[in-house]
Amino acid sequence: MGGMRVIEGGRADRAADSRIGLALASGGIGGAIYEIGALRALEEAIDGLDLNDLHVYVGVSAGAFVGACLANGIGIERLCRTIATYESDEGPFAPGNFFVPAFGELGRRTAMVPGLFFGGLWDYLRAPGNYSVFEPLLRLGRALPVGVFDSRRIAAYLHRVFSRPGRTDDFRELGKRLVVVAADLDSGRAVRFGEPGFDHVPISKAVQASSALPGLYAPVTIDGRHYVDGVLLKTVHASVALEAGAELVLAINPIVPVDTERAVEQGVMRRGKLVDRGLPTVLAQSVRTLIRSRLEAGIAKYRQQYAGSDLILFEPRRDDYRMFFTNIFSFADRQTVCEHGYQRTRASLLARRDEIEPVLARHGLALRVDVLEDSSRRVWECVEASDRASGRRRAREAGLTGRLDHALDRLDAVLAAEPEPAGPAVVSGAA
Repeated sequence: MGGMRVIEGGRADRAADSRIGLALASGGIGGAIYEIGALRALEEAIDGLDLNDLHVYVGVSAGAFVGACLANGIGIERLCRTIATYESDEGPFAPGNFFVPAFGELGRRTAMVPGLFFGGLWDYLRAPGNYSVFEPLLRLGRALPVGVFDSRRIAAYLHRVFSRPGRTDDFRELGKRLVVVAADLDSGRAVRFGEPGFDHVPISKAVQASSALPGLYAPVTIDGRHYVDGVLLKTVHASVALEAGAELVLAINPIVPVDTERAVEQGVMRRGKLVDRGLPTVLAQSVRTLIRSRLEAGIAKYRQQYAGSDLILFEPRRDDYRMFFTNIFSFADRQTVCEHGYQRTRASLLARRDEIEPVLARHGLALRVDVLEDSSRRVWECVEASDRASGRRRAREAGLTGRLDHALDRLDAVLAAEPEPAGPAVVSGAA
């Protein structure tokens, strides 16, 4: 980012004392998939960057989901495969894990309707001068569910993923610094799960809390407190990584407001007015504008407070109509969205090469320009090539193991058939 300290020079191996952090913002299912594609592009194009071996990981909502997986040693290629197919060995990344109706919440709120309505009606009849005739209807607002989906399935899915050999669902056993940010609903303060005092909470539960977007998911109760999506306070929470001593923070924000100036020209809209698309689109643009303005304010503060560190932000352009008009909670286009994040990030790295290369060099990283200039690269082709290479490697290992087992079997048979020698045999010479 402009205004942050940069120096010339660089080397391919990461500096031994370099501290690199990753900050991932929210964005729903679509945002998580975009981030996975963007991270695949970063790891592929930045020599010396290992996304599973960073100084600190900070995630909010969808970003917490991705960051927790990386901190747990799950490679970005594996994440790509997980979202690409229902047959992933990590378990199905399927709508059934994320969009389960909150029947309990809906039932509980529905049961409140008669009492609220007649209580409001009684108050109005008893003192009509103090209450509006609409009092019974106004009180029904308390019966509206605080979330239409149950997020417990998300925590259960992540718990299964993190409970596999070599992984953990415990911040204290992780071996990496992972911070999952959520908002305490009753105090309005940010809570950093993974830091002292909040590291006893399972990682899966912390991600569930951080992803509880009001209206979509009900607040998550932990130790008697209610937590919701951390994006309500800040967009990326990159300051958490900077406070943790990160000298370079790579930040990804998949949610930006759209500029419809060229939307009609490109055939995306018949008329360039978002208001014509109704309330959901107006709310989406309003929320995105709020999120982006807070991010700009945060970056301005970072420049003053963390003058010795660097932050590189990656996000879609404002004329990126695919990200705006794609349902961020849809699974139908997940491969397309992942590819889109991959290609957009590659294009950003190449276009900002003169700005980014010196910053990376300062931290012992180098940009692989040859990779970025190869326009034929596709995220799925790279993953499939890696799968084929891994398959060949496993086949070779299986072949070697089979031949070794066969040789040992033959040796056992020979030793069993030969008489025990009378004494040691001395053989001179060279083999």
